[in-house]
Amino acid sequence: MKIIKNSSIEGKHKKPIVTDVFYHPNDTPKPIVIFCHGYKGFKDWGAWDLMAKGIANAGYFFIKFNFSHNGGTLEQPIDFPDLEAFGNNNYTKELDDLESVMDWICQNSEFKTNSNTNNITLIGHSRGGGIVTIKAEEDPRVSKVISLAGVCHYDKRSSTIGTLEQWKKDGVKYIMNGRTKQQMPHYYQFYEDFITNKERLTIKRAVSNLKIPYLIIHGDKDTSVLLEEAIQLHSWNKTSKFEIIENADHVFNARHPWVKTAMPEPLKNVTALIINFIKQ
Repeated sequence: MKIIKNSSIEGKHKKPIVTDVFYHPNDTPKPIVIFCHGYKGFKDWGAWDLMAKGIANAGYFFIKFNFSHNGGTLEQPIDFPDLEAFGNNNYTKELDDLESVMDWICQNSEFKTNSNTNNITLIGHSRGGGIVTIKAEEDPRVSKVISLAGVCHYDKRSSTIGTLEQWKKDGVKYIMNGRTKQQMPHYYQFYEDFITNKERLTIKRAVSNLKIPYLIIHGDKDTSVLLEEAIQLHSWNKTSKFEIIENADHVFNARHPWVKTAMPEPLKNVTALIINFIKQ
């Protein structure tokens, strides 16, 4: 397997989009799978590398990346050395970044013989589940889409970081990262961007309009994004496929760092479901 880590893509927002690619270089065009991390996430979190290798070993061209404003840098893509960027992130920047990654793989001659740009599956974890669903609804290049412990709405999440009045007055609110102990800023522009683009950022609209195969995977022990949100997503698109992973939390029982050589059993089950869904 060929693994290319930490390549830099130039996006629309003056910060690099740091990418990883996993594939077998046998000059066979492979379906492309693009993975988007969630809130306070990054491409190297936990067991995502093992999931990437599992999907690539099944015959796919796998890409994962850091959103340009996720707080990582090209020099330090793990965790959040650039909190100023993190504070200036928003949903439309993430949609732009995903589009830039799709443009990059579709136009990259280096991968031409090993990737099938007419077969692109998007996977989004948590907040990224909404991003990939919105992008799948609006971009005809997407063949299939997978919500992995994905959210069903952004509206309440966009306004619950303290009171709006105080947030607007101060211009910033801080959330403690329980793992890194960083005070992570959220600038008021995040809410303003959501309000300006509210129709586009309505996940219900995107899900209801999907005309491509759509898989929803969720753990029944998820306390970060409750199972009810997956049930809601499924209710909005009756042709969607819905899989509940028993005894699985929000990250399918992985942790960061993940030092074991095998995925936790729930994530192993998720990977198998993803592979089978793309094959169909």
